Amino acid sequence: MTRYSLLDLVPVIEGGTVSQSLANAADLARHAESVGFQRYWVAEHHGMTGIASAATAVVIAHIAAATKTIRVGSGGIMLPNHAPLVIAEQFGTLDALFPGRIDLGLGRAPGSDQRVARAMRRTLETDANAFPQDVMELQSYFANDGQTGIVATPGAGADVEMWILGSSTFGAQLAAALGLPYAFASHFAPDALDAALAIYRRDFRPSARLAKPHVMAGFNVFAAETDAEAELLASSQQQSFVALRTGNPGKMKPPLAGYRESLGAQGNQILDHVLQCSAVGSPAKVARGIAAFIERTGVDEVMVTSAIYDHEARKRSLSITADVMQDLKIAA
Repeated sequence: MTRYSLLDLVPVIEGGTVSQSLANAADLARHAESVGFQRYWVAEHHGMTGIASAATAVVIAHIAAATKTIRVGSGGIMLPNHAPLVIAEQFGTLDALFPGRIDLGLGRAPGSDQRVARAMRRTLETDANAFPQDVMELQSYFANDGQTGIVATPGAGADVEMWILGSSTFGAQLAAALGLPYAFASHFAPDALDAALAIYRRDFRPSARLAKPHVMAGFNVFAAETDAEAELLASSQQQSFVALRTGNPGKMKPPLAGYRESLGAQGNQILDHVLQCSAVGSPAKVARGIAAFIERTGVDEVMVTSAIYDHEARKRSLSITADVMQDLKIAA
């Protein structure tokens, strides 16, 4: 039976504030918990006025404090931006505050442009190709195995569930080699999905953490009572994607009727490509889309993304998604 989880970029809408976005995130997490979502992840992005989750560990603490049972974590922490010891301390602290509920998804992308990356790191000498070594150093801090000669406090002995994230085959190879669960960013980078999952499953080595492969993949869902309403809701994220890909990111815009029709060929090609892994429509249409994605990929979990301008409409979309997933479980 396929689990369902939620990735929230904590969007800041036009006319809104970061404070409002963080309050909405807590409310959305409580709602997701109430309708059966397995986990709630936020992601590290920097220098983007439309995303409020840059201080990812702080936002995770805010979400975990607002909920009771749902797992909360990162999708992900961009490890090249940080010393592994700092992340061990941050997530060791989170585990101490919310034991047994903290996930640490790790990625190697910068989560920003080169200018912002330089401001984050003070230097660009950090090598993304050192990501595997950084992950193993982080594992060592949590295991407190003495290999680093340093005891992470907090961090040593923390029961943090570590994931490797990816949008190419690199992360799949690393997750397989380390015996860790793997999450693929198909909600915005679908090209290597099938190849990455095949490599991960083929090369997986059991570990003390995980006996067999465990895969999660991102999937956009915009659900409403009718197809037309769902298409309208989806137009806010569509505008955000086009703005990002054309070098003009900003706050999330209100839905715009006929937005796809107003785009030229280039804009529609961007959306058709980046949003391949999506379901937009009524409950029945969303059910067909999710079922087809699960059948194609065989994923153990679907990581739902659903950036919707109106908060109550977003909660309704999640409720419909949860109903669909429950129905799919019964059917299975």
